[in-house]
Amino acid sequence: MTDVDAVLFDLDDTLCEYRRTTEEMLEWSFEHAGVDPLFDVDDYTASYGDFVDTSENMRDLRRQCFAALAEEAGADPAVGERVADVFSDERDHGDVRPLPGAEAAVERLAGEYRLGIVTNGAPEMQVQKLEALSFSDAFETVVYAGYDAPSKPDPAPFHRSLDALDATPERAVHVGNSLESDVAGAAAAGVRSVWLGNGVESPSPTPDYRIESLRELSSPPWEQA
Repeated sequence: MTDVDAVLFDLDDTLCEYRRTTEEMLEWSFEHAGVDPLFDVDDYTASYGDFVDTSENMRDLRRQCFAALAEEAGADPAVGERVADVFSDERDHGDVRPLPGAEAAVERLAGEYRLGIVTNGAPEMQVQKLEALSFSDAFETVVYAGYDAPSKPDPAPFHRSLDALDATPERAVHVGNSLESDVAGAAAAGVRSVWLGNGVESPSPTPDYRIESLRELSSPPWEQA
């Protein structure tokens, strides 16, 4: 196999995760805004995409979405906006934790490879997550797919990251948890994929390598091939 110069990582549910689920955060936000629940997490996730193109940032997206959902529930849209602000103030300020083995894996790989992140998500939201991680300085470049380039699985954000690292696709690997975004996206970019598996017996698309924990990156699979 070709040697590896660069290792790319997904961020959400690969390197870090929220301490609380979206459902827990929504319940907390209604309570702390002093508002009886007007909609549930399924309503939120179903409506989320309707506001991506009209919002300036993640906070604005939540305000538009919550206002519309509040109005549908027969409440003042301003009440939904207030709940959204409470949600954003809490969610976007360090409400994340690293996944087990993430810090050790990044520190180990940083000693040998150039590292980058390719993440789908609004920059102002993803930056907050990165700043909450003690090892964020190890990454030389961060590409916010959907903003700096098209969203994964489009190959463009992978190529943008590799250009910044002065690396080529055939000499890179990408570590991520999503078959649809990370494995398919890496394949489209000509990059080998390392899938953080979720107990799926026959994943499709098929990753080049599979790990069940980031702790396995202490002895990376591409070094064993």
